[in-house]
Amino acid sequence: MLIIGLTGSIGMGKSTAAARFIEHGIPVFDADREVHRLYDGKAAPLIEKAFPGTTRDGRVDRALLSARLLGNPDALEQLESIIHPLVREARERFLVTNGEAGAEMAVLEIPLLFEVGADKQVDVSIVVSAPADVQRTRVLGREGMTEAKLEALLSNQMPDDEKRSHADFVVDTDRPVEETAAEIDRLIESLRGREGRVFRTAARATPDTR
Repeated sequence: MLIIGLTGSIGMGKSTAAARFIEHGIPVFDADREVHRLYDGKAAPLIEKAFPGTTRDGRVDRALLSARLLGNPDALEQLESIIHPLVREARERFLVTNGEAGAEMAVLEIPLLFEVGADKQVDVSIVVSAPADVQRTRVLGREGMTEAKLEALLSNQMPDDEKRSHADFVVDTDRPVEETAAEIDRLIESLRGREGRVFRTAARATPDTR
């Protein structure tokens, strides 16, 4: 199974790109969605213990947690030490499940792919990218987003040009959605039949945590 790492800074179009892979029947692990699931369950008591008063009815209140983290890199590091291992466990289960099901390829949609070293656990890396002004317009159009929040998020992410330099493939999203989709279609076809090496090693080394 070929493991594809899909990444890009906030507002660059990861979700749109991931949806195209799904349309082709390729399974996608969404790290952000997994974090939200953990906030609503398994991680909530751990986060409440580390950051008292940030949960409500057994779920993390994202607004309260974000306020606690804003401008506090030590707090962010503490949160990551809680969340990242749980996300890794879920990602490993996803790979084992799809590998056993005979999937030809699988996508790991990870915003911090390079930052956390997860690029070493994929066969191919894809970065979605757009100009900075397009990125800002997209992100600031989101409900509840502010300039301060955006700057804080960007400060924790590798700059776009550096992500591009690390990528095996770069997909430009500053154009009509149909053109981006067509490029992803061509990319998928070019990857079909390529042998994956990471999963076979990981499958031998990773215990079954299901």
